[in-house]
Amino acid sequence: MAKQAADINLQVGIGYRQILKIAMPIAASIMVPQINFVTNNIFLGGLGEQQLAVAGITGVYYLIFAVIGFGLNSGLQALIARRAGENRINEIGNLFNQGIRITLYFSAFSILVTYFIAPTVLRLSLHSESNVAMAVEFLYIRIWGLPFLYVYQMRNALLVGTNQSRYLIAGTIAETITNILLDYALIYGHFGLPALGFDGAAIASIIAEITGVTVIFAVMHYKGISKQLQLFKKFTYDAANTRLILVQSFPTILQYVISVGSWEFFYILVEHHGEKQLAISNTMRNIFGLFGCITWAFASATNAMVSNIIGQGLQQKVPELIVKIMKLSVGFACIIFLLLNIAPSLLLQVYGQGNDFINEAVPVVRVVSVALIIMSVSTIWLNAVLGTGNTRVNLIIEIVAIIIYSIYAYTILEKLQLSIAIGWTAEWVYWTAMLIPAFFYMQSGRWKNKKI
Repeated sequence: MAKQAADINLQVGIGYRQILKIAMPIAASIMVPQINFVTNNIFLGGLGEQQLAVAGITGVYYLIFAVIGFGLNSGLQALIARRAGENRINEIGNLFNQGIRITLYFSAFSILVTYFIAPTVLRLSLHSESNVAMAVEFLYIRIWGLPFLYVYQMRNALLVGTNQSRYLIAGTIAETITNILLDYALIYGHFGLPALGFDGAAIASIIAEITGVTVIFAVMHYKGISKQLQLFKKFTYDAANTRLILVQSFPTILQYVISVGSWEFFYILVEHHGEKQLAISNTMRNIFGLFGCITWAFASATNAMVSNIIGQGLQQKVPELIVKIMKLSVGFACIIFLLLNIAPSLLLQVYGQGNDFINEAVPVVRVVSVALIIMSVSTIWLNAVLGTGNTRVNLIIEIVAIIIYSIYAYTILEKLQLSIAIGWTAEWVYWTAMLIPAFFYMQSGRWKNKKI
């Protein structure tokens, strides 16, 4: 087995074809939770404005815990990619196994927090008691999908880190189809299933996550990846690798939790402006998440490829790689910008709301489309920092950006009581505040001797 692993070469190049080969399957994979969010909200929009509004609160709450797994994913992905670049294939399987163990503990903690703390937090934050009751009941169901989502994310880290991202698509397709069918069936009561309304979306999402995990591990087994990388061969506790994963991932986890927590803060501020404004902002989150998938895919590819190239000892090629990825990211973002601004009202019609809703939402779509372009540059440089292994630098950048973002959003929405369209310009401020320090850090070259 050791000889078989030694014969595998998982090192990457820096050409455009290599970048697209890694990034495009990641885009499809990242799109899964976003499609689930959008699908849920399209079907929930048929139930009424309140359900669409509350879906924004519950969606961001779940996302707070989901990004804990994404933070572990990013840290583990950088480690696996570094080992792949160094051709230390025998160590990859054990890193993955320890990542799975860690996520199971994290998911248990998240479930307990939701049951014992979330109701109190929501009651202190929201003005409407009916919104609180609906959100709590939904989250008590939805949170049980978290262990499966975490395992799904660890699988992403493994496949992206070992330059096998093309296999992500199978689980993506299975999860998406399952979620759409069960949303339709369980929210409205079709195919002989009960009409569960708002809670039906939670059950549909959980079953979809289980399906996605099951399918992708079946594909990995069939393709021989599990055997090739010695997955699950040694599942016993490994203190050294567990500590390494946590040290590498914890700043990233904290970074993502703070980031999405600030988004929940933003939604609470919007809720104070009314149910319609909250519903509009929820659709903006769907649009931002769905159309930002390609940018996030290039960001994830940046993390993995920068780490792999450094593992090969080719630090001098990192700036060239970042610029190439950034050009592709911005190019796709400009195409999305044009699509969003040509006929935004057509896009908004799928949520099933009235003309007043659409007229108020169109200016916000235009603000969000600009934010997507800024993000397409910013997130590439930020994930380049992540790929170097300097996760503490990422955390510092995030904290400063979040402070600026939160002060700006609070001033615009709470103090000045300006429109939510102006409130959403906080995204411009946030991504600019992230870009500037990340760019100058990478230009400084202080990352070149970092070992992980």
